[in-house]
Amino acid sequence: MEEEVRLQKYLASQGVASRRKCEEYIEQGKVSVNGKIVTELGTKISPQKDVILFEGKKVKVQEKKVYILLNKPIGYVTTVSDQFDRDTVLDLVSVPERVVPVGRLDMYTSGALILTNDGDFVYQVTHPKHEITKTYIATVKGMVSEEEIIRLREGVRIDDYQTKPAKVKVIKKDEEKQMTRLEIIIHEGKNRQVRKMCEAVGKKVVALHRSKIGKIEVNGLALGKWRYLDQYEMNQLLGKEK
Repeated sequence: MEEEVRLQKYLASQGVASRRKCEEYIEQGKVSVNGKIVTELGTKISPQKDVILFEGKKVKVQEKKVYILLNKPIGYVTTVSDQFDRDTVLDLVSVPERVVPVGRLDMYTSGALILTNDGDFVYQVTHPKHEITKTYIATVKGMVSEEEIIRLREGVRIDDYQTKPAKVKVIKKDEEKQMTRLEIIIHEGKNRQVRKMCEAVGKKVVALHRSKIGKIEVNGLALGKWRYLDQYEMNQLLGKEK
């Protein structure tokens, strides 16, 4: 007998979106099973028997899972589609599979971004319990003091949230141009977090690049280029390899 699976898990496994996003889609009435709109998150389906539609289109079974590392350039939004018709990161990745971004980078931030059609992988990588680090190189206006570095390390208030402790160090100071380059390592993913952290200590970010996700680096990968992740790298992300 075929095992039934929860609808949101199935949608995520077929690359529709992350599991959490799929739950939102279900609650919004965007998913139907055998011609009937389903809004209950506890709904279970049989993938081989039931006909699943998302926004009126059949969800096709995707057998091959792909995992992609993109070195995102500035000027691209991290969405599958954009209501303002701006360039998206999917314009840079040419694969037959329907992939989605894992997490986000704002339009004016460059660097490491993972895309995949494996919804379970998205869920695991983005779940807070895994505390996967993200390494950023931030260039800010002005000279950053030791006191400001300590504040960033210990956590600062952004919006109505206190950031968790971070690893922060000065890479370069340019007194002539009055610029400081910082390496900031966090494991959270709040909206525009690094920019807001720097603003909290009175420093404006003028350039921001994510150089690493976990131990996966974009060194050697030109801006706008991508490559497949291998099994070892994926295991590293999920804490299965040290």
